Amino acid sequence: MKTALILFAHGARDPEWASPMRRVQALLRGRVPETPVELAFLEFMTPSLAECVADAIAAGAGRIVVLPMFIARGGHLKRELPEMLAALRSTYPQVEFSLGNAIGEHEVVVQAMAEAALLLAGSELA
Repeated sequence: MKTALILFAHGARDPEWASPMRRVQALLRGRVPETPVELAFLEFMTPSLAECVADAIAAGAGRIVVLPMFIARGGHLKRELPEMLAALRSTYPQVEFSLGNAIGEHEVVVQAMAEAALLLAGSELA
């Protein structure tokens, strides 16, 4: 069964906001070239999650992993995203959907942010 990965980000009015997300997408595409890796947005930017899902299914995906590119779980991830996924599961009952935790809650990301903070603060902390 073909799996697609959809990175799900909040979105912003400033198009430059998405640059780090697009860099993550590009890195993943390079690491797993056989897996479609798409980037969807909750608001302000396109494509939406529903659009990405429809495209992935049209391209043959039978399993879709949605990975929230959020620092932590707030209202969007606790309420809105589960509702969106319920609607998608209803629309595409033949597709298996999997939802990951907010990327910022994974220990490796917490450690990377702490290291980056130390590097960026530099001599200010010495």
